[in-house]
Formats: sequence, structure tokens, C-alpha cells
Amino acid sequence: MTGNATKPVQRLEQVANHFNASPSTSSRKPVHAHRFRPAIPKGLPVNYTPLNPVSFLLKAASIRPRHPAIVYGEKAWSFESWAERVAKLAYAFKARGLEEGDRVVVLAPNVPFMSDALQALPAAKLVMVTVNTRLNPSEVAYILEDSGAKFVLVDYSLAHLLPKDLKAQVVICQDSYDASDPYEQFLEEGAAYDRKLGGKEWAGLEVVKDEEALFAISYTSGTTSKPKGVMTTFRGTYLAGIANAVEARLTDSSRFLWTLPMFHCVGWCFPFACTMAMCTQFCLRTTTLNYDDIWTLLQSGVTHYNAAPTVQIALVSHEKAQPLPHDVRTIIAGAAPTAKLIEQLEKLNIAVVHVYGLTETEGPSTRTYYVEKSSPTYYRDMARQGFSFLTADDIRVVRLTPEGSSPPLDPETGDLQEVSPNGEEVGEIVFRGNILMQGYWRKEEATREAFAGGWFHTGDLAVRYPDGTGVLTLLLPLLAHLVISGGENISSLAVENELAAHDDVHECAVVARPHEKWGERPHAFVVLKPGSKWHGKHAEFETELKTFGRKKLSAFAVPEWIEVVAPEELPKTSTGKIQKVALRERVRKLSQ
Repeated sequence: MTGNATKPVQRLEQVANHFNASPSTSSRKPVHAHRFRPAIPKGLPVNYTPLNPVSFLLKAASIRPRHPAIVYGEKAWSFESWAERVAKLAYAFKARGLEEGDRVVVLAPNVPFMSDALQALPAAKLVMVTVNTRLNPSEVAYILEDSGAKFVLVDYSLAHLLPKDLKAQVVICQDSYDASDPYEQFLEEGAAYDRKLGGKEWAGLEVVKDEEALFAISYTSGTTSKPKGVMTTFRGTYLAGIANAVEARLTDSSRFLWTLPMFHCVGWCFPFACTMAMCTQFCLRTTTLNYDDIWTLLQSGVTHYNAAPTVQIALVSHEKAQPLPHDVRTIIAGAAPTAKLIEQLEKLNIAVVHVYGLTETEGPSTRTYYVEKSSPTYYRDMARQGFSFLTADDIRVVRLTPEGSSPPLDPETGDLQEVSPNGEEVGEIVFRGNILMQGYWRKEEATREAFAGGWFHTGDLAVRYPDGTGVLTLLLPLLAHLVISGGENISSLAVENELAAHDDVHECAVVARPHEKWGERPHAFVVLKPGSKWHGKHAEFETELKTFGRKKLSAFAVPEWIEVVAPEELPKTSTGKIQKVALRERVRKLSQ
């Protein structure tokens, strides 16, 4: 079976009447609220209900039952019908003997059953483990073993990644959503289980009593060691969902397109931001993004999407790229965008929300706020980072910890020392607060190290800039990606930002390359724009770009080497982030 084929234009036309309807006209048929009211644990104070992100879906199903919640090619589910399916899936897990706290692995692209699982697992008080679809079998096997997963929901195209001797129960979704699909049959197991209980539906699903209970385990990329499982809670996910809805300006008329993988930090908690806003989500099956489809959907009415800079670069360079007839808002994360990229997006009527976060902070947790459009440095300032999200504590940049020692503390307060807000002193970004992880799954020592001094140490570097009321934050690469040349610290991000302003540069990445005299010098990998006059004239373009760079960069920051490469030669993660570790290894070998 080949799965569901998407037809975005036709589907958008078919649901247009739902988009134009007000919440009142789309919900004329009465729905009994108790249908979507889960059981409350006994013994809770009357003025306290544990925060639970599943409550967003249930409220949407009560208030906007007929409004489209999930759209996927020729198929669509209203909030009411989706909530019914989620309840069936929660009961199906119970029918298979799973108990509170058991871990369930979900391995899938951005398809509807992935959306179902993200709601049903916490509804059944199970712990979700969403797995990167681009891992190899040995990496998937490690996560299955480390998490102790008892059950796996997997898309038919990814079943080959599972170990042959897997002991966990497995249900494969054929992505057809008809009666013959094993996934649909699994849902019917849940419906039958509920009927045996008397047909309670949501009333038979008790919410968690402790909002600090384990919600999900999200594994980091593991580029330098084995992946670590980041533990997040019901409370943190609830608050992250609210923050994302507010910061992205999602409303009940929004149409959110899934370009970001849902497996990544539980979709940056946007599955719950969307249900909190009661808006429509559009699923795209493809694991390799089809930019024709994305532009068709954008031109047809999609209002929001999330993507890393590499995806955004491909979008603005696409042949269909033209100013959109309606406002679109995009969340950029995964790496810092250049000022030029932000300018290109905004010229297409795509407003940019530039955010920063990690798996450990449940995805985005800071953003750039209120930069004056009239400012001559508007795009440069938009490419910087600023302040923490609504539900997050203030971000801090503290003095670097000497290797092998404890963090330097302020002698008067005993707290970590802040860097000087002069735009020059480099420090480490640290976090604390509501949307921070509990710790690393079964890695107590790694957790203690990460929380040294009472703050979470990201390993990411930044400088602080004064702005009259506080600071703006300019993100720099990881310490390992800082270029240290002759005692000068060079931000590869700053160099990339300037080189990307050249009209013929499509994409670039800068890393440190060993140098006999200076220790390190910048090495730039550059992808030329399609149709550039410099194709086939790479040596001449190297001279051209160096001359261009000298106009804005210090002499020591101009790349010593500029290498023109094909787009596929820039190694990237599954979320589109350039893998600079791989590029550093490549240039290290060149210097041997």
C-alpha cells in the first residue's frame, strides 16, 4: 500500500466554507459538554486542576465541534470527530495492557495518526517517545532499549527501522485511514474496550493527578555521544503550548502547515498550541519537503508554518515565490537566520518570528520583540535574539565555565556571573523556569552537570547588547564552532550573515579550519544561487566574495578559504540545520 496522496489545492477549496464560518455558525448542532469531560482524580482540592495540554483539544471539541481540526489531502477531521478518535486510541492502549507511565515509541512523518498519538498518549497517562524518522536502525534500536518502550506505533514506510527481535508490541499504520488499515483496526479495539466499560468515552479517561508527571521523552541528536532522553512534564508542555500560541499569534482562524517534523521536541509543542488556539492543522506526509506543495498551500490560505533557515532559503528561492495575498507568519529556529533571509521573507508578506530554544526547553523559549521597522538596522536586529517567552523566566548570558571546574560565581550574591552588556564579551546562555526539562532520562550525572549553579547550561554562546530597557541577545554558535584566530574570537554566524548579503550567495556555512600561523582561520562553504554568473568560475568568485566581505568584516574575520559547493554537499540534520561538526572534520582533514 502506498499511503495517502495529498491534493492540497482541492482540499483547501473543499474546506473553505469552514474557514469563512464563525465559531457560532460552525457549531450550530449542540454537543453535550460531558462527552469531552475526562474524569477528575479523587482527592484534588476544589480550586486545583492539574495542568494538562490534552484539555485544549477537549475544549475545542466542545466549543468548535464542526470546525476542521486536521486536514490531510482528501481527508479531514473536525474537532469533534478527532476527539472521538483520540479517545478510541487511548482506550486501545489500555486494551493492550499498557499501564500509567509505560513508554510508547511513535515513528512517523507528519501524518494524522501522529497527531492522534500526541493527544492520546497523555490522555491514557502514557509517556510518548517520538523518534527522528531519519535515524538508522541501530540508533532507533538504542532509543527503544534505553526508553524501555513497551509499544510502537509506526508508519509502514519506516517499519524496516525496527529491530527484528523487538519485544514491544507493534501497530503499523498504512496511512490509508480506511477499515482495512491495521491502525484503524487498532482504534476499533479501543472502541470495543470502551463499550465493555459502558461506553464512557472521555468520562472513562482519568486525567493525571500530578502535573509534574512525565509527559514525553525526546531524544537529542547525539552528535558527540549517545542521544540523551530529555524528560518533559504535563505542566511544562501545557505552558509551552500557551506560549507558542501567543508568540506565533495563532487564533481560531489560523491555518497551520506542518513543515516542521512533529517528532522534533514533540513538534516544538505546537500540536498543543494549535489546539489551544482551536485552529486548523494541515499535515504533509513527505519527509523530503515538496516546495511546490508548500507554495500552493501558502497561496491558498495557510497562515502559519515553522521551519529552519535552510528550509526558508529554499522557499524564498523557489520559482513559485511571490508576495502572498494574505498575511503569513513563520517561526524560524534551529539556527540563526541571516538579515538578508529575513528581508527576503518579509518582502513575500511572510512575517518572521525569530526564536531560539532547545529540546531541553521544550522547543522555542526566546524571541526577538518589537524592533522598529523604520530602523536602518531593522533586519540586522531581527536576526538577533532577545527576550524570553511569556511563560519562561528571563534568559541569561553568564561568564564561561573554565573546563573541568565549577561555574564562576559572584562573590557577593553567590549566583552565576553575568557578562558585560557591551556586545563583545562572550558568555553561555543559561535557563531556568516553567518550560525547562525535568532532566535527562536515566542520566543523573548529566542532569547534575547541566543544572550546575541552579541554571540549565545550554552550551550555546552569546553576547549581550544594551538597548535602554535591558538587552538584546545575539546568538553565536556552540563553543566548538567558534573560530579563534590569533587570539581573536570570530563568530561564524556573524561572518555568514555578511557573506549571505552578496546577491549571488544562496546559502553559506563558516567553520574553523586549522592554520599554522594563526591557530584557526574561517573556512566558508558557499552555495551559489541558481543562474548565477559565477557558476563554473569558482576561483574568480572566491576573490569576489573576499573583496565583498572586507567591506563589512574585520580583516581577521574574512574567510581564508572560500569553497563553492553544491547544495547537497552541505550536510544537514533532519530539521534542516547545517551539521558544522561534519564540516569541521572535513576541513581538518584538508589541513593534515
